[in-house]
Amino acid sequence: MEQEAKEKLHIRLNVYDTIMDMYINPEEEEPLRKAAANITDTINKYASLYNSVRSEKQILYMAFIEIALKLQTIAGRNDNQPLLETMNKLSAEIEEALNN
Repeated sequence: MEQEAKEKLHIRLNVYDTIMDMYINPEEEEPLRKAAANITDTINKYASLYNSVRSEKQILYMAFIEIALKLQTIAGRNDNQPLLETMNKLSAEIEEALNN
């Protein structure tokens, strides 16, 4: 564990109202800081809209649902299975036509 910590970068990550000490690979720092900022911005957006009518827990869940929805949308766009199936079908048809 101590050996791993020496190879890792120690950062203090601010997520909404919490400071988190983390040991990370150096190449993870920028993406983690951007992710933390995204979480914080999303929570702040919902807090400013609903702070007087919703609990903090509900506000957090709203923010997490928005972030999860964005991830699902991106994952859906990166699904290349239908493209692969079409390419395989076309390849089979071309092979069949060339064999005849």
